[in-house]
Amino acid sequence: MSVTLEALQKKRNVFLTGGAGVGKTTITRELIKAYEQNSKKVAKLASTGMAATLIGGQTLHSFLDLGIAANIEELQANAKFEIKKKIKKLIHSMDLIVIDEISMVSDTLFEMIAFRLQQADFQGTLLVVGDFLQLPPVVRGSQEVYFAFESQAWRDFSFETILLTHIYRTDDLRFIELLHSIRFGYIDEDVHNHLNEYIKPLPSDLSQFTFLFGKNNSANRHNQEQLEHIDAEVFTKEVQIIKHTKTTKEYEIERFLDDARIDKELHLKIGAPVLFTKNSWNYFNGERGIVVNYDATYIYVQKSDGKVVKLETVAQHKNIWKEKSVNGKKEMQEEAQFSIYHYPIKLAFAITIHKSQGMSIEDLIIETNEIFAPSQFYVALSRSSNPKRLTLIAPRGQWYERIYVNAKAMEFVKSCEVC
Repeated sequence: MSVTLEALQKKRNVFLTGGAGVGKTTITRELIKAYEQNSKKVAKLASTGMAATLIGGQTLHSFLDLGIAANIEELQANAKFEIKKKIKKLIHSMDLIVIDEISMVSDTLFEMIAFRLQQADFQGTLLVVGDFLQLPPVVRGSQEVYFAFESQAWRDFSFETILLTHIYRTDDLRFIELLHSIRFGYIDEDVHNHLNEYIKPLPSDLSQFTFLFGKNNSANRHNQEQLEHIDAEVFTKEVQIIKHTKTTKEYEIERFLDDARIDKELHLKIGAPVLFTKNSWNYFNGERGIVVNYDATYIYVQKSDGKVVKLETVAQHKNIWKEKSVNGKKEMQEEAQFSIYHYPIKLAFAITIHKSQGMSIEDLIIETNEIFAPSQFYVALSRSSNPKRLTLIAPRGQWYERIYVNAKAMEFVKSCEVC
């Protein structure tokens, strides 16, 4: 973290990058904490709600008041071209703006970001985080994908690239080499044979494994089917919602729950396997356990080491920026719009590749036939923290049909890794 913090303190804009499992999110959170502990104002942003909630932030469109515009021309058409005074003041007050999952930001969105920062005379620094060989920007229809790094604005920011290379998720060197090949879409006979080693017969008892699917329907169906096999009564835990402002709308809460991957109702049974969805001192994101008991306040989850976690609800806040008087001076302050209290677990039978973001999973089965996007197989494969307990369902067709990347992203990433 020290190298990144030093660069930011010298007023350099930073591009923090590296493959899956190298600690990008951890360092980002530490940097945000370091700034906020020094009373610095940090905007924590991402292009999608789900990515924003992972760093406790909000979407780019919301913070920058972009409406539904996809480019500067649409800003004009939607009467969003001129910056509002309160948005200008908010942006100008920031010491650091963090944009996570930068790979999902298109060239036109990045141009709009630069435009807003220019309008607000932003004097702080910009930290963009992500791996362009993971999740790409979402485009309408069959349009070609254009990344943030293809924009003139990217060049204008003159980013200092900080590349993280050490993978913490696994220490299996042969598997790490395989991940490197898959990340760059490279497949030869050795890669082909190595992948085939993970094609195994499915066990008769699937309850010990987590399936990774590409589609929500498949994951939900598998979870429901496997839960029904457990001979116990279903119990339900509902989220608690506390509104801190009277103007909060129900659709805002529903959208936040969906973005944050929080189930409004958690249906479980004693004996059901679950995945933790947060990091804490006694469990980590993606770690597995079994529900052994529950009461009005707690869910008791036994981990593989035999230790039982007395799990209580955690709070997740939707924050907004407001102007407040501090010691007689008006300042922008971040405060909670509403808070969600929930148990940080999900059924472990199945999860989608998209929702497994940031997880390290030991007993893993990947449905390779639901891979439908560039770099998606790499994202799935890199969730594995123990390759000896990894199973791949044989693809219908050839491996190269599942292993492909965007050529422009690959060229850019290669240039970053030699600079």
